[in-house]
Amino acid sequence: MKATERVFGFHPLETLLKVAPARIKQVYLLRGRQDKRAQQLDALLAKEHISIQVMDRAQLDELCEGRHQGVVADVVPMKAYDETDLYKLVANASGTPLILVLDGVTDPHNLGACLRTADAVGVNALVVPKDNSASLTDVARKVASGAADTVPLISVTNLARCLKKLQELGLWVTGTAGEAQQALFSADLRGPRVIVVGAEGKGMRRLTKECCDELVKIPMLGEVSSLNVSVATGVVLFEVVRQNL
Repeated sequence: MKATERVFGFHPLETLLKVAPARIKQVYLLRGRQDKRAQQLDALLAKEHISIQVMDRAQLDELCEGRHQGVVADVVPMKAYDETDLYKLVANASGTPLILVLDGVTDPHNLGACLRTADAVGVNALVVPKDNSASLTDVARKVASGAADTVPLISVTNLARCLKKLQELGLWVTGTAGEAQQALFSADLRGPRVIVVGAEGKGMRRLTKECCDELVKIPMLGEVSSLNVSVATGVVLFEVVRQNL
């Protein structure tokens, strides 16, 4: 595990200040940025006695890839979750367990966007296979807008085995597939649930699909055949929330 990670952008840093300020070791702020948001952040950092170093834009640009908005931080990496932690999270869930699985999603932007939606709907964990999946890069963290520090991201060696274990724990596994006969909005999505979303275009792998209890599709009324994976994930997850309210 790396000694430190980089977080950049106001949303991710503000979220980290709320949930785990002790993880923030050093903050780098753009020289001359004195707007209200920067002042508020400065006050929060001072309250937590976190060191701030002022830098020119060129120096900040060298610290990370992406739009940093004038603020970058060195932070202690969050706890590395494993498959055992996943089952504990399910067993100890305060409400109805909801797990999101991304199968073959390799774009860090999509991973970050899915983390952000997962946080919004109260997902207990986001699961990805160790191979052929996006990892929690600086870019993914930025897109997640802080959700990378609130939703456990768990990589598993054998996704099919993991899904079967979740089924044994009482969760119903619903996969999304364009060829499914059942429409999302006519499916019963109440109760403990795993939602599986595949890569855009390719969809879920065959073995993953075979592990699902049911397959659903998002009705497409126009000429476009599929949605971006993060958009599709949002549609499905909020339908789950709606049915469980």
